[in-house]
Amino acid sequence: MLTISAQQLAELLSGIARAQAAIINGIESANPGTRSSHIVPALHNVAHVLDHPNPTLTDLPVRVVLAYMGRVTPDMPALQRDLERLFSESEPVAESAGTLDFSVPPTVAT
Repeated sequence: MLTISAQQLAELLSGIARAQAAIINGIESANPGTRSSHIVPALHNVAHVLDHPNPTLTDLPVRVVLAYMGRVTPDMPALQRDLERLFSESEPVAESAGTLDFSVPPTVAT
């Protein structure tokens, strides 16, 4: 089984966010104003910046993208701490909730 550290996951999220920020910068170059009028407001909405002062697992990747779009790059140690906090708070999935492994067909009760 593959195990990944918080540092490795932070670096992976950072690399993906850098690629997304580069795409957004390319769109901005082709259509000036798109970034500030359409993309950034949509990202702020998805990141729940105002709703959740501490990011959730869903919000964190979007916040990393927003950080790369700003003047200051994300703080990697802070990102690692957020990941460690989020994974230590997560509760195990109940048996009745199922699994996210879609490679195994679900069992049907008869």
